[in-house]
Formats: sequence, C-alpha cells, structure tokens
Amino acid sequence: HVQLVESGGGVVQPGGSLRLSCVASGYIGSYCMGWFRQAPGKEREEVAAISTGGGSTYYADSVKGRFTISRDNAKNTLYLQMNSLKPEDTAMYYCAVGTVGKFGCSELRGTRYNYWGQGTQVTVS
Repeated sequence: HVQLVESGGGVVQPGGSLRLSCVASGYIGSYCMGWFRQAPGKEREEVAAISTGGGSTYYADSVKGRFTISRDNAKNTLYLQMNSLKPEDTAMYYCAVGTVGKFGCSELRGTRYNYWGQGTQVTVS
C-alpha cells in the first residue's frame, strides 16, 4: 500500500507559478505517476503523467507548454511545475500512482491508477 502526500498548492495571481510536490511512502520507481485535477462541478482531468524512469511524459492539451511533470525516484517524489497559471487552472490537484499501461503511462495509454493522495488546492485569482 502506497501513501501519497501532496504539497505546494496555494493562491497565486494569473501568470504566476507554483510547484507541487507529492511524496510517496514507498518506492515508486516501478510505477507510472500522474497529476489530476478536479474543479467544483467538473469531471476529474488527468493533467500530466510520467513514465517510470521519467523519459516519457503526457500532458493534457490545456496545460501543454505551461506545466512540467518530473520525478525523483531516489526521493520517492513527484513534481508538477506550473507556470503561466490561468484562472481556469483553479482546482484541487491530486497525485496518483498506477500500473504501466499497454502503451505507456497515462489513462489514454492504459494506466490504471491505484493509489491517490488527498489533494492540494490551487487557486488562481
């Protein structure tokens, strides 16, 4: 069982930046990892995903060019650097750990996420 704890959320003005972190309780080097977000009244969205070694990434179209996902397996930590933030980025952000899918890491590539953090709130206003 893997426990995930997110941090780094907060309130930021449009155009600003935040860096989210997600620390896992165990070794994560064999798993895909991803960041999701959910705003009130909206469906959960996979924002970004990263392969086990970090060499392959996935981004939702809404964040491409602005967000960067990375991981440090030695520290069991996942990151999300968010730049040029927009009000529509306001949401609760969650990290998740999952299996490697048929085509790689992300829900579209077949990843099934098994463990989730409690979330960290990001407000752009």
